[in-house]
This record gives sequence, structure tokens and C-alpha cells, in this order.
Amino acid sequence: METTRRAVATGLASLGVAAAAPRESRIDPTNELVAPAERPRRIVSLNPCLDVILVHVADRSQIAALSHYSRDADSSSIAELARTFPITHATAEEIVALSPDMVLSGRHSAPATRSTLRRLGVRAELFGVPATIDQSLEQVRWMARLVHHPDRGEALARRIEAAIAAAAPPPGERPLSALVFQSNGFASAPGTLVDEMLTRTGFENAAARYGLKMTSNVPLERVLADPPDVLLAGVIRRDEPNWADRVVAHPALKSVAHRMHRAVFPRRLMNCGGPVLIETAQVLAQARQDARRRRT
Repeated sequence: METTRRAVATGLASLGVAAAAPRESRIDPTNELVAPAERPRRIVSLNPCLDVILVHVADRSQIAALSHYSRDADSSSIAELARTFPITHATAEEIVALSPDMVLSGRHSAPATRSTLRRLGVRAELFGVPATIDQSLEQVRWMARLVHHPDRGEALARRIEAAIAAAAPPPGERPLSALVFQSNGFASAPGTLVDEMLTRTGFENAAARYGLKMTSNVPLERVLADPPDVLLAGVIRRDEPNWADRVVAHPALKSVAHRMHRAVFPRRLMNCGGPVLIETAQVLAQARQDARRRRT
């Protein structure tokens, strides 16, 4: 605690600001919010999903640090690039030492850290988890305005829209049912971003027929009794298999293998929107095409 107080005091002095509360944006930014008058020069991102947007719309020189999660190749789509940037573990001491003029965080970020930023007077932008493609595109555009590169945000949004459109099924094609397993064995429920991506790429989310109202586990017995046309899950980790790995590798699934196509849906595509949706659309379209060929 004393270390934090000293860091805050040092940070206030180095930033030359009073301990005033900054403007913190709402969970879901809208066009009514006002971007900073001056171009931010030292941006710290504390969230891996915000990291991936930031590196696409900001100048490299504007990025003071990304979150440490973005260096994890298993869960991040920018792991290699992220290793070339400084990182933090979202502690107040680390952030203050970087003298940021803007911090980007998700709604699950540590309240203590946000409180420290308020005392420092650092502008904090708080983003929610987008539940739709439109919300994700708005986050892209809003972040681009925050960093004073709105043209990059618009160009990226158009690329995402084009990728999703290109992944759409042919007109009149009957949707295939699909179940998406996330890390720790959770299945993506209706009303999520993954659910909308399934719909846009020619699938029906099988989680709905299993009765899921929110993202949660689907018992193996339900999958065996009523298998989806396509099971989408990450690459099985033999060293430390999680619940989803054990389900996908379960011997009992061999009994329905002739009815269910197994497709790889990397973990790095399961958590974030923004530019990640480009690869997500491509992977889902390929899974649909492969499943169709198998059925013919």
C-alpha cells in the first residue's frame, strides 16, 4: 500500500496534474462521447481485446504498453507483435511508472487500479464486452477517434464487414447446427458475439436447443443424445487438457463421429471482436464448407 502511495505521488508530480477525477467513458461508447482535444501520446491498454484494436488504429509511438495477456499465443491473435511492446500486469505501480495520458480498460479491470487513475487525473476509457457485430464495430471506430485516427477505424470496420460478408453461405443454403466450446468447457450461448458470427456464416447455434440461456457447460450426455452437425473447439492440449479438451477427446464421441464433423476453432478467436472477427469469419466459413463436403 505504501509503495502504491509513493508511486501515485511520484506520478502526480511527473504528470503535473492535480488529483482530479478524469472523464471515464461508459461501458458502451456512443458517438455522443467526445474524443480528447489533443492526440494522446502515451496509451496503456489493460485488456487483450482492446490491445488488438489499438495496434491496428494507433501509431506505434502512441502505445506505451499492452496487457500481458496479449503475449499468450494460445489465446491472443497478436502474440508475436505484442512481444515487441512493453506490457503491464495492470498494477497501479506499473501504470503510473509509464506516465500515461490515456488508459484503456475493460469493465472487469481492478477497481483499485481505476481508483488510482482517477486520483492521478489520467483519462480512462472503460469498454464493455460487445454482444453484437455492430457493437464491436462501434468499439473499433470509437477507439480510432480516441487516438485521433478515425480514418483507420473506418477502414478497419469496412475490412471486418467485408470479411463477414464474404463468409456468408450461398442464398438458400440450409444452416448447419454447430456447438462452440470455449476455454474451460463453456459453450457460447445465444445472444453472444460468437452466436451472431455463427448465424452470419451459415450455422445455427446448437447451444439453444440444449437449453442454454447464458454461456455455460453443456453435458456430454446432451451432445451424444443430440449431436450438432459441427463441433467447434480448439486444438486439444495433451499436456494440460481442460474440460473442453476432455469432452472433445472422449471415446464416447466416436459413436457419433459419423454424424458430427469436428472442426478446429482456435481459442484465440473465442474471446475478442474487432479485427479478430476477420479470421473468425474465415475459419467458420471453412468449417462449414468442410462439413458440407463431408456430408456429400
